[in-house]
Amino acid sequence: MKLASKFALALTAGLLATTCLAQARLSGVHYLASSEIRPGVKVQLNGAGIRYRGPFKVYTAGLYLSRAASTAEEVLAAAGAKRLAVTMLREIDASELGKLFIRSVEDNLDRSTFSRVVPGLMRMSQIFSDQRKLSAGDSFTIDWVPGVGTVISVRGVPQGEPFKEAEFYQALMRIWLGPAPADWQLKEQLLGRDPRA
Repeated sequence: MKLASKFALALTAGLLATTCLAQARLSGVHYLASSEIRPGVKVQLNGAGIRYRGPFKVYTAGLYLSRAASTAEEVLAAAGAKRLAVTMLREIDASELGKLFIRSVEDNLDRSTFSRVVPGLMRMSQIFSDQRKLSAGDSFTIDWVPGVGTVISVRGVPQGEPFKEAEFYQALMRIWLGPAPADWQLKEQLLGRDPRA
């Protein structure tokens, strides 16, 4: 085999390996290497993992960004579109999930910042309360779209008007990436790091 052919074969194999590593399959949920938030607005999979509560798997989550980030600070400061995609692995009371999100945001913010995002959190909690329950296989996304705001979609359907303030999206991201995250192992996985390392 000619040297050029060997090089091309090695390069192709390397690209395929990179593509495979950029995807994730967790408990039957497939996270693609990229996702299109809106026509022409694409984001790349940064990391994905499973949220545990005790020994039970609750949901999978995938974090998509415009460019890779390995720290929470980089994610929060990054310009461009962002998406957190969640797929349930068991049935859960959606109203209770909304309340847990509010509590987690409060655990990760100082009092003055928390007070500023309370109106948005109450509206978000109502979005989940209106769903009544989320079953295994149901999904929701929390998108940041520059110039639009935070868009929460449940089962692929946008829920109400976007939340305009960037501070609100960052507050939500702290549920998973803050100093007191919902699940430390999931935080590491969303940041593209191996929690066992």
